[in-house]
Order: sequence, then structure tokens, then C-alpha cells
Amino acid sequence: MICTGDNWRHVEAIWKDIAEILKSRGVLPHHNEGTPDSGWMLTDFGSVIVHIFAPPERDYYQLDRLWDKAVPVVRIQ
Repeated sequence: MICTGDNWRHVEAIWKDIAEILKSRGVLPHHNEGTPDSGWMLTDFGSVIVHIFAPPERDYYQLDRLWDKAVPVVRIQ
């Protein structure tokens, strides 16, 4: 999953909400990387990896281009 927060606070809020919802359903992360102020947070839930970017970092790393041939499962805007 690749998503964007408007700023570091938004990146952190998205990360916390995802972690809390999955934890309430018994799904715990295997690994976390990054910090909200770095502009990129990654959480590995095993079969799903969540990337949460601030806009400049998303533009820089361009993961969307890396995965542009993949079929989107869900697109939320």
C-alpha cells in the first residue's frame, strides 16, 4: 500500500490509525522503519507492506512507477 500524508503530523496519524485498527484485529507489524519527520514511514505486516509518504518523498522515490504494472486492489482518493 502506498499513501501520502499532507505533512509529518498527517503521516504519523495515518500510521497510528492503520496500526491501531490492525492491532484490534490481531494483526501486528513485523517491522517498522522511518519516522514521521523523515517523510517516509514503512510498516511490514507480512503479506502487506504499508508506505506512508510526505509529498516530496513520494515524488522523489517514485514507488508508483516501480509498481505501475501491478493491478491496484483498492484506490482511495
